Amino acid sequence: MSEPLIVLEELHRHYEVGGEVVHALDGVSFSIARGEFVAIVGQSGSGKSTLMNLLGCLDTPTSGTYRLNGADVQGLTDDRLADLRNKEIGFVFQTFQLLPRATALANVELPLVYRGMPRRARKAQAESALASVGLANRMHHRPNELSGGQRQRVAIARALVGEPSMLLADEPTGNLDSSTGEEIIRLFDELNRRGHTIVLVTHEPKLAARCPRAIRLSDGRVVGDGPGIEIAALGAARAVPA
Repeated sequence: MSEPLIVLEELHRHYEVGGEVVHALDGVSFSIARGEFVAIVGQSGSGKSTLMNLLGCLDTPTSGTYRLNGADVQGLTDDRLADLRNKEIGFVFQTFQLLPRATALANVELPLVYRGMPRRARKAQAESALASVGLANRMHHRPNELSGGQRQRVAIARALVGEPSMLLADEPTGNLDSSTGEEIIRLFDELNRRGHTIVLVTHEPKLAARCPRAIRLSDGRVVGDGPGIEIAALGAARAVPA
């Protein structure tokens, strides 16, 4: 069998704040296979944002091992990390992070510009990505001409356009109303059925419950790993006073 796409072994991330050492992650270990749809869930201060930064190669661990698609992230130069992010990871953010004056098509092309792809090829690839999220008729609209759900679909198309190993989504429904958020989750379900690996970071148990698998963090440690609906229920149980 091939190696899982993501492998974490005894991952630690420590920060020094005011002369004290903060253990943001304290020995996190798990793996994610290609084609999985996994939620990383936890309350504020649980370590999920730190873990997201490590998974996204925006930061490196203090100790432990993180392998992404066979590459050991520890010790990579900033340039190599940037290259890994561009080729292996598609980011989806809560705030969309679209260029306001650029069309949907131009926004989606952007990662391919950084790769140096010729204009005609990247335009065709961006058009295909937008069509895959249901925006074939909105390619030349700017963000202020799109609804919140459409903006998030543009952001998802941008994440998909470079054919990354995984999509890393940070609270992707956080700025959307409930019905639009439901549309985005259904889109993630569809993309996962097409074979995309999706890691969704959230503080919402209801969102984690929609994922086939969830990993719960608390105080920088994994305290639950299993079917999303079970791990979401674990979070609800922890929230009920004894």
